[in-house]
Amino acid sequence: MKERMRLGKYELGRTLGEGNFGKVKFAKNTDSGQPFAVKIIDKNKIIHLNITNQIKREIATLKLLRHPNVVRLYEVLASKTKIYMVLEYVNGGELFETIASKGKRTEGEGRKLFQQLIDGVSYCHSRGVFHRDLKLENVLVDNKGNLKITDFGLSALPQHLRADGLLHTTCGSPNYVAPEVVANRGYDGATSDVWSCGVLLYVILAGYLPFDDRNMVVLFQKIIKGDVQIPKWLSPGAQNIIKRILDPNPETRITMAGIKEDPWFKKGYVPANPEDEDVYVDTEAFSIHEEPNEAEQRNSGSPTLINAFQLIGMSSCLDLSGFFEKEDVSDRKIRFTSNLSVKDLNERMEDTVTEMEFIVQRKNGKLKVIRENKMHETIGCLSVTIEVFEISPSLYVVELRKSCGDASAYKQLCKKILNDLSVPPKQALLDSAANYMPDNM
Repeated sequence: MKERMRLGKYELGRTLGEGNFGKVKFAKNTDSGQPFAVKIIDKNKIIHLNITNQIKREIATLKLLRHPNVVRLYEVLASKTKIYMVLEYVNGGELFETIASKGKRTEGEGRKLFQQLIDGVSYCHSRGVFHRDLKLENVLVDNKGNLKITDFGLSALPQHLRADGLLHTTCGSPNYVAPEVVANRGYDGATSDVWSCGVLLYVILAGYLPFDDRNMVVLFQKIIKGDVQIPKWLSPGAQNIIKRILDPNPETRITMAGIKEDPWFKKGYVPANPEDEDVYVDTEAFSIHEEPNEAEQRNSGSPTLINAFQLIGMSSCLDLSGFFEKEDVSDRKIRFTSNLSVKDLNERMEDTVTEMEFIVQRKNGKLKVIRENKMHETIGCLSVTIEVFEISPSLYVVELRKSCGDASAYKQLCKKILNDLSVPPKQALLDSAANYMPDNM
């Protein structure tokens, strides 16, 4: 019989999940027999992926939170090569799996889950923690129906606010992200979390997402407009609270306090009581310290925070790691967002491609740029179509699509346009992104 791995007082068993930088294993305290989940993180991998700050942030955040509806961190242990996060074991799995296998919940069941979600999220807000990635995959439910919020790798604390008192990192999962986050003009963490809670409530009661489209541009347009169809079979109370939460205007959107006063929400509501307990963190893991705010991170020599879309695949079934420009873009479309007007975008892109000796044609609102290699054998021929889509009056998506031609020349063109328009590499999305959006979510 194979001997089980030991970690101090814990005996490690079967693998519960696996990500890009480690595994989550079932564990048992050999003294008490209590079950746990141990997240095993490979130090070399997180250094290679430049996500050390994300792991530090998750641990620092979980140290602050002791609530029945938040997955509990009991202790952090370490070896020379691994970090071990000893977490509460939730035996029911992800809410995603529950909805996918059993479909929508009744209003009674859904209300109870939503009450627990709001309890947990509002508690986080009271401790200055904004989750910023609330979605089905980051909500666990045990076999007694108790909800637990998990995965705080993208959370924000008060020190991450800029001088305007707002957060500015675009993060979250595409279908759950709030309009003001998409608009990229700064947002309130509590208000954007409320929106994500509304999306979760909708999915719980309807069995499908309120905003969904395989085309990312169309998806973001729907979110910006708050273009949602609320099922007629829901009670008037349920329809009303969903409508008040999924208000695209963050200024008039219902608050956490307002949700707790809503008649539909209050039915059978029994608030949970937070608990106090210290968390042991092994100093060998890494020292926990306050991180600089987001503006300081960009101005310092240290790596900036990774955009959330890169991280989606690290903790869920949705792997979007192929979105970004660091991948080979030679045979794909490229998309990026900009706050410049259509006129300015077209003029600046036309100047760039003309400088690179491309011929420019305008047709049906699109730019077609062509270069032939009749005179220069070392320069590859290429034909590319450029189109600008309006997401909102101050936000546009630019798409570059190669029709035919040399792959390296296309890559050169993309890099030049991104550079001339001062677009951060991580803002460039590959067209293949839409193909990773599951139909049933």
